Amino acid sequence: MKPHRSYTPEELHYLKMLSRQYPTLRSAGTEIINLRAILNLPKGCEHFISDVHGEHEAFLHLLNSCSGVIRERLDLLFKDTVPHAELDQLATLIYYPEEKLAQLLPEIDDPDEWYRITLYRLIEVCRSVSSRYSRSKVRKVLPPDYAYIIEELLHTHSEEIDKQDYYKNIITTIVEIGQAHDFIAAICAVIKSLAVDHLHLVGDIFDRGPRADVIMDSLLAYHSVDIQWGNHDILWMGAASGSRTLVATVLANSIHYNNLEVIETGYGISLRPLSVFANEVYKDCDVSRFAVKLTEGDAANATEKDKLLSARMHKAITVILFKLEGQKILRHPEYGMNDRLLLDKINYADRTITIDGKTWPLEDVDFPTVDPADPYALTPEERDVIDRLTSSFEHSEKLQAHVRFLYSKGSLYKIHNGNLLFHGCIPLTPDGQLLSFRLDGRERAGKDFLDFVDTAARQAYYYKPGTPERKLGMDLLWFLWAGRNSPIFGRDRMTTFERRLIADEKAWAEPKNPYYTLYQDPAVCSFILKEFGLEGPHCHIINGHVPVKTRKGESPIKGGGKLIVIDGGFCKAYQPTSGIAGYTLISTSQSFRIVAHQPFVGRETAIRENHGIASSTEIFERQEYRQKISDTDIGRDLQARIDDLLVLLDAYRDGVVTEDHKG
Repeated sequence: MKPHRSYTPEELHYLKMLSRQYPTLRSAGTEIINLRAILNLPKGCEHFISDVHGEHEAFLHLLNSCSGVIRERLDLLFKDTVPHAELDQLATLIYYPEEKLAQLLPEIDDPDEWYRITLYRLIEVCRSVSSRYSRSKVRKVLPPDYAYIIEELLHTHSEEIDKQDYYKNIITTIVEIGQAHDFIAAICAVIKSLAVDHLHLVGDIFDRGPRADVIMDSLLAYHSVDIQWGNHDILWMGAASGSRTLVATVLANSIHYNNLEVIETGYGISLRPLSVFANEVYKDCDVSRFAVKLTEGDAANATEKDKLLSARMHKAITVILFKLEGQKILRHPEYGMNDRLLLDKINYADRTITIDGKTWPLEDVDFPTVDPADPYALTPEERDVIDRLTSSFEHSEKLQAHVRFLYSKGSLYKIHNGNLLFHGCIPLTPDGQLLSFRLDGRERAGKDFLDFVDTAARQAYYYKPGTPERKLGMDLLWFLWAGRNSPIFGRDRMTTFERRLIADEKAWAEPKNPYYTLYQDPAVCSFILKEFGLEGPHCHIINGHVPVKTRKGESPIKGGGKLIVIDGGFCKAYQPTSGIAGYTLISTSQSFRIVAHQPFVGRETAIRENHGIASSTEIFERQEYRQKISDTDIGRDLQARIDDLLVLLDAYRDGVVTEDHKG
């Protein structure tokens, strides 16, 4: 006879709590059977994207196409039976069902027949992508209106003799009663949800491109996603938290790149306080160094008055920014950035500045609001402007919803299925050791440092305004954005001052942390992975931040395959340097592959001409065996759940916990 095991009071308390969910021996046993079955399913597809920088059209296309996963599935199913042009059309239909249907239907002679053929194909695709999941998981992504019908079609094959009429009648009825259009849209959504099990967005959703808010809306609706904060995300998180310095930075960047649509249209933030102030205070000033960057189309539509106002606003907010940054540096000597106090180093008489022992001529010293005796003090008018703008960021409902999502789904780093994901770098010394930062009274490095600033970043948003924790958190958000060797900035200095006021580009240098040289060494990558508790041949570092210079022959795969950089130039401004338009990464149950993308042709052209993003794929690592869910982090969680349920079974059998057949 098996002896009864003993239970600690804590175990008994937990088991009684668990028994509320599984009140009988049978219900606990059934769940064990279900979970063990799930453990033997193939590992789901993971999709890694980084540095999308507001390029919403290209991002949404990659999201819809799953970086080519869906097109590969179409080729696998139909390449021998369906012409290539029709497969292009079918792929575009899956990516953009409403828009493609609107374009196609007026051109089709027999819409009912086209609907029937298309429905058969889409159901076959849906059946294929759903095959790796349990029925329960598939059921959860089905649209309520069509859940029963889609489930019937997925699990009834048209070749089954006994059910041929049943299958065909469902398709015919959908077409006859005019539901084909909506049904196609619904099943396309299911295909896209099942083609990729989980999305990792490795930082920098915001800035540069036009509509980061559209990207955020799509992420809110996505079925499974995590986010590793990039420096541009931290910037907007800080602005939403009420950091005046980061509000000024957001506005200076957005005005400089003439990217105000996301602020004014996306988030409903009015820039009138700044425009009125700039027109009054800077009306007689030289603003030539603050001319905004315009595309050819923007330049053709902008009047000289518009350009002048933008330059005045840019200069006004940049001067406010320099003052606020100086205040932070003075407040935090532990940041070690006193050499970045520059307003007090200006020699107005000879129009020069001395930085690190070198004297540079300044192109502009016309700063009517700067008091040389107290250069970092805001004027009352500047304080009023930045306070009003900051309040607008704090009270934008849409921005606040997006930032709450960034906090709930995001972190500075993530460990997932043996991979370490972060946006920028793990700060290192030149000899490859972890770089130490003195914060909150003690030295911190590596994982300990990232954990500390991750917590501080959350305190900046969630703690009450005015509390020491919130103030410290907001200052650390700025440090993450621009601080020396910050893990998401990764450079010695941010030379905004030099770029705006010094013509010589030698002054603009922003030396990178040694990480960006040392990560070519597999031993260094292994050292970093071990710092985060990861060891083994299939562990990787995955990060973005620094565009891969593909044009110059640089590879995104570093450290002998242990590190992958997936920022290849999503942002159009980076594409001349990178030579391509971004890398994404796909991890399946059988391999890792990097996908290089060419520039996107645009949403309208993609829909009209069935043009996706031209891509090339390289498999750089294969698994020794097909991975199952049991090999993943989710699998380990499920196994722990099974172990607990097995103990609950013993507790029921021992009578330590009693069954509740009424539960």
